[in-house]
Amino acid sequence: MMDFSPAKILACTIFSGIGFAVFIYGKKEKAIPPAVIGAALMAYSYFISETLYLYLIGIALIGVLFIWRD
Repeated sequence: MMDFSPAKILACTIFSGIGFAVFIYGKKEKAIPPAVIGAALMAYSYFISETLYLYLIGIALIGVLFIWRD
């Protein structure tokens, strides 16, 4: 069953938008870590159904992006 709560739609929009920008940056700079994390940010919301987990995983991926930068 699909859940279209405003919090879930907001999480998907925010993290997918950030993921798209990071992916484009990684592709332009030919840097693999940002491209992979950007793709993960765009795709993970298709597999997670709980709103809390959407936010936690999105924040964790963005944290990994800041830790993994060179």
